[in-house]
Amino acid sequence: MRQFFASTVEQRRTFASDFQTHPMECGWATEAIFFITVEDISGEAVALNASVEISVDGVNWIAEGTVFERIDKPGGYFVKVRHFGNWLRVNGQMDGSGKMKLSVQLHLKE
Repeated sequence: MRQFFASTVEQRRTFASDFQTHPMECGWATEAIFFITVEDISGEAVALNASVEISVDGVNWIAEGTVFERIDKPGGYFVKVRHFGNWLRVNGQMDGSGKMKLSVQLHLKE
């Protein structure tokens, strides 16, 4: 039987500037899927450029290479990640002037 774990990393938070999600220790898993659900966007030309980061220690972060499509409207988005170490998080870079209300979930599977 496979092991599965789902975590809500950020729940219905409003972001107006660049951010990084809470880091998750997940070295036991072989598959990870990050989900971003955007509930609301306000302002002018607001968009999110989000990517996955990995870490050897949960403190120092490196771009993993997996990138979400540019997020500029409400809806659901996801990326799949493989071949990661022990720590994962999402790095979000905001464009435009405004706010974005979103949730981030991480699903892990062995």
